[in-house]
Amino acid sequence: MAGAGTAVAKEPIQLPFNETKVTQAAALLLALRGGRMHYLKLIKLLYIADRTALQRWGVPITMDRYVAMDHGPVVSRTFNLIQGFGASTWSQFISDPMGEHEVELRGDPGTSLLSAAEEKLLREVFQQWGHRSRWALVDETHQFAEWHDPHGSSTPITIVDILRAFGESDKSIAHQLAVLANASAAQSRFAGH
Repeated sequence: MAGAGTAVAKEPIQLPFNETKVTQAAALLLALRGGRMHYLKLIKLLYIADRTALQRWGVPITMDRYVAMDHGPVVSRTFNLIQGFGASTWSQFISDPMGEHEVELRGDPGTSLLSAAEEKLLREVFQQWGHRSRWALVDETHQFAEWHDPHGSSTPITIVDILRAFGESDKSIAHQLAVLANASAAQSRFAGH
């Protein structure tokens, strides 16, 4: 395994999660789907978008925490919002799961916190993956190298795990983590944390 025995940290930084930004990202995906989607599919599309953003730019869109669960990788803070835990902005624009566990767009939160590149990437992810069923996405994400079967539990997936899954060297990962740590610190300062 690349990087075995090296000094790359497993969980080096705490990303500044922004509920409004993840609401805007989820709302864009929901709008592209006609305003309604099974929440499992939405979680998979958001994870794929973050994973792709990490590969391209070294910075995810949602700044979420990632965990491996039985149905594949999960954006865990977003999953909590879907379940109604701590939701404020989210619940103004996206419904609780209903019927067949679908969430529905209640209004337009805009895209003011998403960069043009992030919006483009979300649209690209939807175009490539959005036509697949939630179960096809579960099967696809089970093939991601960073996911390991948690056997009914959940286990963390770190940014290091994701970057290693793309074959990044430890030197490259260390550099990307430093950039991400600086960006996260700057974002936290500007957000007043």
